[in-house]
Amino acid sequence: MHVASTPSGPVAGYRVAVTGLGALTCIGVGVETLWNALLKDVAPVSKRIAPFDASHIGGPKELRRFDPFTMYALIAADEAWRQSGLRGPLVNAGSIVTTGIGGLQTVIEQFGVLSTKGPGRVSPFMVPMMMPNAATAAVSMRFGLGGPCETVTTACAAGTHAIGNAARLVATGRSTVAVAGGAEAVMVEIAEAGFRNMTALSNTEFSRPFDVDRDGFVMGEGAGVLILEEWDHALARGATIFAEVIGAASTADAHHITAPDPDGAGAVRCMELALADADIRAEDVSHINAHGTSTPLNDLAESLAVRRVFGEVPPVTSIKGHLGHSLAAAGALEGVASVLTLVNQTIPPTAGTINIDPEVGLDVVIGAPRRAEVEVILSNSFGFGGHNGSVVFRRFHA
Repeated sequence: MHVASTPSGPVAGYRVAVTGLGALTCIGVGVETLWNALLKDVAPVSKRIAPFDASHIGGPKELRRFDPFTMYALIAADEAWRQSGLRGPLVNAGSIVTTGIGGLQTVIEQFGVLSTKGPGRVSPFMVPMMMPNAATAAVSMRFGLGGPCETVTTACAAGTHAIGNAARLVATGRSTVAVAGGAEAVMVEIAEAGFRNMTALSNTEFSRPFDVDRDGFVMGEGAGVLILEEWDHALARGATIFAEVIGAASTADAHHITAPDPDGAGAVRCMELALADADIRAEDVSHINAHGTSTPLNDLAESLAVRRVFGEVPPVTSIKGHLGHSLAAAGALEGVASVLTLVNQTIPPTAGTINIDPEVGLDVVIGAPRRAEVEVILSNSFGFGGHNGSVVFRRFHA
């Protein structure tokens, strides 16, 4: 990863290793469960998180004080942290675990209490449960991380921005370790009604990214977390390095609050800046983990932007066919999936997609996993508000 010091040229920073991964999705708990499911062309019907054991996180009293999105983040972070082999407290370690909406379930529940029982019965824990920074705060406290503790609420791009921002902390030497990710738990009636009434959701309840018959996204929920670490620090302690973050970028469409720029100009600039940050060329990218929401406008705008950046477009996939769209958690989970793709040298298929839209014009991996020599992956996220995020991962060679 490079750190821009002047407009004319970047200055190389510290290398950023990925030393831990964690995931909680509708498929189940853990990255192994996630990866095994992504290799199949069949997606789970329900995108809701099934009941899971959280007793290792805390007792019943403590768990009741977490909104589900914070609990999801802690489950994923705990897996990633254990996998990394790190031990806290670490005063120079950062935490950027984000969300798009935050504790919506807590707000709804406590509004019901207010309506039926009066203001005196509203929980004193409501505010710390609902605030969007609750997840990253809980992660920092659980592992004793005394460095920057921040939340980026940039809608569906937030998970990718969290990875990019956390990698920047490590690359600049501000933090030796950074926990990065996103969590979301908004599969509730009012959120679904809001998305449906703005015609964003699929009427068939089926996610089919880049398919000619796509008609909207399917809501999802969950959390993804990556442990990022200064390269030499990871080597010195004998950590397992899964991949390297070599570049990231963020831009704005400055176009519309929900619709993407139809020309894809902001997305183009974001991808180009990420490649420049990584000091690589477009032809060096082996695979693109696409935003691929399954909406008519977004998939088309993204495909147009990708074709403008890449002469010969590398294979593309979207894991939203498997997981649905989990807003801020999506980019984080796609980051996890990108690292797993590098480790396993296999590109997962895009579940649900059968007939690729001719207007898309991309090599979308469908039907079955594709074995490939994957050295560099570009992962994209584009969110409401015109937020664009890209992060570049490189394969680790021992």
